[in-house]
Amino acid sequence: MNSNSKSIILFDGVCNLCNGFVQFVIRRDSRFNFMFCSLQSEAAKEILSAHNEFVKNLNTLVLIEDGRLFTRSTAILRILKQLDGGWKYLKVFAVMPGFFRDAVYWLISKSRYIFFGKRKVCIIPTPALKERFL
Repeated sequence: MNSNSKSIILFDGVCNLCNGFVQFVIRRDSRFNFMFCSLQSEAAKEILSAHNEFVKNLNTLVLIEDGRLFTRSTAILRILKQLDGGWKYLKVFAVMPGFFRDAVYWLISKSRYIFFGKRKVCIIPTPALKERFL
């Protein structure tokens, strides 16, 4: 699998909500559009530095798509529009101002460990999924 032609989702590898979102995407990505990488990994640091981005805290999901970097609600909406099923129709939320969408995103992000919990270590992909993780 060539990661250069795939979009890359960088996620908080110890966050249960984030890991759940990754599993959600994997189940609905029959075209294998996405690769995945934990924000805690060295690979993520290299990817972000190549885009002149540095994540000081791990409160955001990052999407690298066609060489461009997207975060927060914009990243989520861009991911959903590529999934199988009716998820692409949620793109209607893109008409909402970004500051409003991101405010909702930050509310969820700030309390994600409280409501969904936290892992001690990043997920280890199964052998079948290993090629989709950087």
